[in-house]
Amino acid sequence: MYKIMIADDEGIVIESLTFIIEKKFGNDCVIKSARTGRAVIELAQEFRPDIVFMDIKMPGINGIDAIREIKKNNSSTIFIVMSAYDKFTYAKESINLRVFDYLMKPTNKNKIISTLERAINTIDEERARRKEDLIIKEKLGIIVPILENGMIYSILLQENSLNDAYSFNELLNIKDKFGFVFVIQYGDLNENGDLTNPVGVSVKVQSLYPKMRELIKESFEAIIGPVMINQVISFVPYSKPYMDDDEVAAVIEKARHLIRRLSKHIDLNFKIGIGSVKSQDEFSSSYKEAITALRRQSAQVIYYENISDDNSLDYNYQQEVDSILISEIKKGHVLRAHAEAETCFDSMVSTCEEHGMDIRAKVFELILQIENLAFNMGVEEYNYFNRGKCLNTILQLKSNNELKKWFLDKTSEIITNIMAHKQIESNEVIVKAKEYIANNYNKDISLDSVATYVDKSPYYFSKLFKDETGENFIDYLTNIRIEKAKEMLSNKELSIKEICINVGYSDPNYFSRTFKKCIGITPSEYREGIV
Repeated sequence: MYKIMIADDEGIVIESLTFIIEKKFGNDCVIKSARTGRAVIELAQEFRPDIVFMDIKMPGINGIDAIREIKKNNSSTIFIVMSAYDKFTYAKESINLRVFDYLMKPTNKNKIISTLERAINTIDEERARRKEDLIIKEKLGIIVPILENGMIYSILLQENSLNDAYSFNELLNIKDKFGFVFVIQYGDLNENGDLTNPVGVSVKVQSLYPKMRELIKESFEAIIGPVMINQVISFVPYSKPYMDDDEVAAVIEKARHLIRRLSKHIDLNFKIGIGSVKSQDEFSSSYKEAITALRRQSAQVIYYENISDDNSLDYNYQQEVDSILISEIKKGHVLRAHAEAETCFDSMVSTCEEHGMDIRAKVFELILQIENLAFNMGVEEYNYFNRGKCLNTILQLKSNNELKKWFLDKTSEIITNIMAHKQIESNEVIVKAKEYIANNYNKDISLDSVATYVDKSPYYFSKLFKDETGENFIDYLTNIRIEKAKEMLSNKELSIKEICINVGYSDPNYFSRTFKKCIGITPSEYREGIV
């Protein structure tokens, strides 16, 4: 459909053009007309035409000035000037306004049609280009978050080698060689000012994540990571290797404004920790600084370099870091546990770098805690002599860098064993649950009763069952019952009611509705179709 406007003060011209266009293009065109410059401008604002046939000389505002006014709000409109005047001034003005064509009156029908066909082709090409742009934009809307997530994961895992960094820079059009990380943390606020309930709020935020991304992008030109329990990590490219005081103040104010906007749209409490500007090979350090900022002060927005140097915080802070590391390992969060292990070690070094033996003692203590956790989870067997070997290895390491590598490798090894054990345990739970369902589908069983049988909480079992089988508990049980019912329907001696009871349903009407929902026909129709 093409909207065409005819602007001419002569009624016969309007009628002639309308007749020619309708005869050639029929219902493909909607035509409206106006006879004065002012009326043309007002009609264009309301009608928003694709093509305008414009006369130069009209009462009041002339055609050239009318084109200027219309272009202010309708920049894509195509103008075809039709005039009995061949003055160079008018032609020059038309060229300056980029009119599509300049036709001299009187103009024959074929010229009008061919010009209009060219204009329509131009419109079709522009519409196709816009459609293609929208498709590309839509695809980018899917791809860009995936690329951004990949970059954030590489920062967390310290896998951002220069080659990887250059790849992300090119794909995400990052021009700057420096940048800083900020971490948004959210949760329910307790009486001590701490953010709590990470699992509960993460479920809530998942559905609001697109809105959160939108709000972050409006405040910062940032690369945004995924929802990670109760945090979203973002990276902001920066043009130079530092921020002066005014720039720090501006970033903090932006972060405060972002919190206000997030709080308005998402009913949670927010904090933002900001790391300092780093070069590409040190972005993970900026992330650790942002996490440290969140943990060591309770303000809504904390910039790492503004943290107090009060050493009285060190002991409590180290205890908190240790506790978080153990918690992440216990939950099986591999990425976060790896990052926490590194934060934990760096915290030890920053607190007592000159006391190498104390650092080694603390590393040994942490490894014992982690191994004890693995033992209590049934992952590892207790071996008294392994402790001596572990301590001897730690004492033989010559530098903090060697000690850090050993500590991270040892921690990763234990986490991997815990995850493998959890997978085996999960498989055993699901096998046991399936066996129970297969033997009891004809009884009044529920998610709670099966969860009790496998000794898991209903919430955990429900999530585990969906993750391992790909379908929720109710759907799985229903499919088992319906398949059994289909087998029984081949036995003509069993009534529909008897089959209903035999597969665990007490209400024949409910059984019939469920059967039809799954199979597409009622039990009776299914039985009739069995040869």
